[in-house]
Amino acid sequence: MKKYKVGLLTMSDGRPYLHETQFEMNMRYQEDIRQALEGTGLVEVVAGAAPIHSPEEAKQEARRLKESGVELTIFHYAIWCYPHFTAVACNEAPGPYILFCNLHPSECGMVGMMAAAGALDQLGLPYERIWGSIREESVLHRVLSAIRAFCAVKRLRGCTYGNFGGRAMGMYTAVANLDQWQSMFGVDVEDLEQGDIVRAGNSIPQEAVSRARAWLEAHVGHIGYNGTNFTPEKLELQIRSYLGLRALVSEKQLDFLGIKAHGDLTDWYVTMDLAEAFLNDPYDWDGPHEPIIAATESDMDGALTMQIFKEMTGSPVLFADVRHYEKSEGVWFFSNSGTAATYFAGGSPDPAVNLPQVSLLPETKDYPAGGGSVHHFAAPGKMTFARLARKRGTYFLTLVPGEVVRFPEEKMRALGALATPQWPVAFTKLETPAEDFLAHYPCNHIHGVYGDYLHEWMLVARLLGIEVQVLDGKTP
Repeated sequence: MKKYKVGLLTMSDGRPYLHETQFEMNMRYQEDIRQALEGTGLVEVVAGAAPIHSPEEAKQEARRLKESGVELTIFHYAIWCYPHFTAVACNEAPGPYILFCNLHPSECGMVGMMAAAGALDQLGLPYERIWGSIREESVLHRVLSAIRAFCAVKRLRGCTYGNFGGRAMGMYTAVANLDQWQSMFGVDVEDLEQGDIVRAGNSIPQEAVSRARAWLEAHVGHIGYNGTNFTPEKLELQIRSYLGLRALVSEKQLDFLGIKAHGDLTDWYVTMDLAEAFLNDPYDWDGPHEPIIAATESDMDGALTMQIFKEMTGSPVLFADVRHYEKSEGVWFFSNSGTAATYFAGGSPDPAVNLPQVSLLPETKDYPAGGGSVHHFAAPGKMTFARLARKRGTYFLTLVPGEVVRFPEEKMRALGALATPQWPVAFTKLETPAEDFLAHYPCNHIHGVYGDYLHEWMLVARLLGIEVQVLDGKTP
């Protein structure tokens, strides 16, 4: 994932003699912030040339940030500073904004930040207040959280979603309003035919398909050819689908996509499981690549949730059905026939870690076209689950903290066989009681990444102006 490009401006006192007296201290603190952020390897900082102590400087420095293409601006306060400099800078400096102050009793950075925050509140501008020493891990984490959240929303604007095939199997929750997407998120929708996948796949040279198949056969833990609905020829059709979709993503300049598949391609061509898996993966047989969010069943709000997750974390995103709750173990089966990135088998960016734990198994009778289902059991770890959904046309966000768990292999296979043995499963314990989850979770699809990103999502919701429900067993 490309680095977050962030502007950093330090505000100063409008009185020349105080500005000059505290110039070096201001610049030292600004340099600390720059070094800390760039030291993470995630952020590129465009810093101010000097502390701002006049409206003209505010305009010039803010304009320079805009011309540099920063995605948001950090305003830094180490001393008392005139709040109107921040207001003037906001006319040019790209938002949203982070207002950051150091905590030093002998200096007035907090006063400066609070005065500027009041001004931005009156102007109705979006921002986050953060205070403390950037050298403290917890403070740096808060700044990075705000950067991730704000940039995730900013990066949506101008994106194009490729909608292959339209609504699947009558699901209302999988279809969104084009006007609303453009006005709220800045995302356009390009409707495409599933036949385009077939045509693009047919144009792929056989040499490329054979090389990919050889790589899969060498690296995947088990490939269950059965001579009927899952043969080497069927696997090659799945490979062609993946490579054809990669070509269409480039040709149509798509940023993320969804594929109907069910009831169409799954009946007469081949399943899209392998294509969706390797689109969402951070690699394929040609080496590393940025995950391309691909939602099965053309789930638009699912894909949108996943795209925000990806921009927030840079990692692959889980897509699954809320399939089953096994009361005897207190675990949910999050399982779906499509969009199961092989990354989740080991939780690693290295295919050598994940693929030995993956099987390609013959599809169920529900998909007569055949092909291989991408089967694995998700690696253990804390996860953040989320879903954007709508009530009466108004978006809201549901957040669910949880943990993926594993059992001994034999037990996992026995549990998986209770549902659909061919499909991948993330055995998940949620912090909210099963009754509350089933009463309040908004649909049948769920999405998540490893790690704790609740704070980032809360900032995303605030920026988008949408309500949040947190299903954690504690939040009312």
